[in-house]
Amino acid sequence: MADYTYPNVLVDTAWVEAHHQDTDVRVVEVDEDILLYEQGHVPGAVKVDWHTELQRSDVRDFVDEGGFAELMESKGISNATTVVLYGDKSNWWAAYAFWFFKYNGHQDVRLMNGGRQKWLAEGRPLSDEKPTYPSGQYRVPYRDESIRAYAADVLQHIIRVKDASGALVDVRSPAEYSGEKLHMPEYPQEGALRGGHIPGASNIPWAQAVNEDGTFKSADELTALYASKGVTGEKDIVAYCRIAERSSHTWFVLKYLLGYPKVRNYDGSWTEWGNMVGVPIEQGA
Repeated sequence: MADYTYPNVLVDTAWVEAHHQDTDVRVVEVDEDILLYEQGHVPGAVKVDWHTELQRSDVRDFVDEGGFAELMESKGISNATTVVLYGDKSNWWAAYAFWFFKYNGHQDVRLMNGGRQKWLAEGRPLSDEKPTYPSGQYRVPYRDESIRAYAADVLQHIIRVKDASGALVDVRSPAEYSGEKLHMPEYPQEGALRGGHIPGASNIPWAQAVNEDGTFKSADELTALYASKGVTGEKDIVAYCRIAERSSHTWFVLKYLLGYPKVRNYDGSWTEWGNMVGVPIEQGA
């Protein structure tokens, strides 16, 4: 991990087992499958439900600053707490939570490399006890809009892609990217009326950035992977997927592991773009 630009944003499973009881550390599990936590989790870890605790369905947006601060305090997290995130799917949703923590200005956020998958594979201890902690003291210092892209930003960004000053990274599967796979039966609430991709986007599926055990590939491997599709550090980069969980994973790789200075996550992603009137799409490989 020392080869990454910001190696401190990753900790390994051994570090978590050694430090999960530290008073200034809070381990947080964030899964796609929200029932996994109850089946057993890292001892002392708290659960964050990405669907009900990070989002507001009435406005289809994230909780506001006050809502985030209230959530943190309820988990025993203060501004100075070191937050270590992990989850299933090689940290899909843990990376999404990492992005949202950074959006809300939290200083010390880390991912457990390999996520839940690696913890289980190594036979490390699990607990079914739901811990309770004294309430934290939290205030959102700022919201970092530099790491978030909105639909209007992406529409303008297409011009940067054409003149090679920008890059769009579609991290979905090739079938989603081409438009061959429009609907995902396992996610009926996240469909789009049109299949395809944003014009000029390069297809680099998120999973190409990880090893079989769920850990991230080396810095050299990652640099070569993205450079092969023209995604390099001097460009203004926007990543997207279907609802931004997979693109958060790629955003983390590009911004923190490779240190590319300008990387944004388009959290509206294809669920928004594929349903909007008047925006262009491309289809095919």
